[in-house]
Amino acid sequence: MAKELEKKAKEAFFDDEFALAVDFYSQAIQLDPNNAHLFADRAQAHIKLNAFTEAVSDANKAIQLNPSLSKAYLRKGTACIKLEEYHTAKVALQNGVSFAPDDSRFTKLIQECDRLIAEESNNLASTLSSNASTTSISIGNGSHLGDRMSGITKETERDGSVSHINEVAANGPKYRHEYYQKPEEVVVTIFAKGISAKDVVVDFGEQILSVTIDVPGQDVYHYQPRLFGKIIPDKCRVDVLSTKVEIRLAKAEAMNWTSLEYSKDMLPQKVNMPTVHSERPTYPSSKPRTKDWDKLEALVKKEEKEEKLDGDAALNKLFRDIYQNADEDMRRAMSKSFLESNGTVLSTDWKEVGSKKVEGTPPEGMELKKWEY
Repeated sequence: MAKELEKKAKEAFFDDEFALAVDFYSQAIQLDPNNAHLFADRAQAHIKLNAFTEAVSDANKAIQLNPSLSKAYLRKGTACIKLEEYHTAKVALQNGVSFAPDDSRFTKLIQECDRLIAEESNNLASTLSSNASTTSISIGNGSHLGDRMSGITKETERDGSVSHINEVAANGPKYRHEYYQKPEEVVVTIFAKGISAKDVVVDFGEQILSVTIDVPGQDVYHYQPRLFGKIIPDKCRVDVLSTKVEIRLAKAEAMNWTSLEYSKDMLPQKVNMPTVHSERPTYPSSKPRTKDWDKLEALVKKEEKEEKLDGDAALNKLFRDIYQNADEDMRRAMSKSFLESNGTVLSTDWKEVGSKKVEGTPPEGMELKKWEY
């Protein structure tokens, strides 16, 4: 039965009835959900309908089922280019060409990605420069981007040039969703109660979020927005809880998202986000200000070290410094010689003074006397 539906889908596709082809492929997938070719071919039909996020989702599923299916990488690369996800497209195409090294379409699309990446970098630099004084922008609802790839020829797609067909109206969302943001991330919450983690598939692109919830016995839920700003896929994560699916999107740039979905009419504007410093907690005090005791101690030690003394004070400081920096034998020698000589001899050589009594040596012109108690 699945084979018959696949045949009908291909016939509809070649008759340019792409929406009908998607419907037949979907029915075939219901009967044969592990067939990677069905997902890859439905992705191509989605591309014809300009439903590029759906195409990426199907291509990812096909790659998951069959990592060596080259056409799945080709469909993903093509759809990501249309979504202006040039880096993601390039990675997919480079992976795909390893399985089809003789397919010139991969080489041409990779070259196209390189050109568009360079063009995007130049445009972004000039846009940020011209909008440096702008503090806020207004963003409308997200929409699919039109075809910006004037350089892509019929050779780049297996089934001919892309037709400009109106998008298929998506079914209304089964689950409610909302989002909030922090300086470094956006948190999307889909309120799906009692969903198992195995029924949730979430894919991330540079600026794509693709969520599929496929619960047995229920209609499949798809949520695939083009995001307002770029994200870091490797740092994003998903938590499936008992009452909701929580998706944390790591922002690639510090900017305020004025909406969740992208609009081609406006470009995101960088803003200065507050920097969070890790500091010790401060507590209420009646004192007008607190003292940094570590800093004060370091200052005192520095002053003591740099202090200039005269006479006996300077000599005592010299002996103290020698004693503090001496090893154990030197200290023993200093203590023994000083005590036994009644303060007239100070030696640091334990080998010299350790085996004998140190006799006092009074200064010239003075006499050493022993006091009786």
